[in-house]
Amino acid sequence: MPMLDVGTARIRVKNLRLRTFIGIKEEEINNRQDIIINLIILYSARAAVQENEIEYALNYRTITKAIIAHVENNRFALLERLTQELVDLVMAHEEVEYVEIEVDKPHALRYSDSVSVTLSGKR
Repeated sequence: MPMLDVGTARIRVKNLRLRTFIGIKEEEINNRQDIIINLIILYSARAAVQENEIEYALNYRTITKAIIAHVENNRFALLERLTQELVDLVMAHEEVEYVEIEVDKPHALRYSDSVSVTLSGKR
């Protein structure tokens, strides 16, 4: 993970629980499944810290709402594809310097809590 520079903020969204169509088996294609998303976003917060005004901060609520809409309104065969699409969605915000996203698919394997894929993007 990149070292934090002075004024670099790390935003974490933890355990965003959503339902979507994910997988390749018929049961997965026909039924929504739970997924859990964790993300870390780095951006320069110098102006937000200095000005103490919302318009200088990265709007993580807007980003999270876009993630929710994308996940709930699409179908995915692979966790890798879903994760990369979310990385691309977050990196579309010019203020974002780095993002790391982990998507968990609970109970994807017998005897395990979940299977996850983690991908990142960097400017």
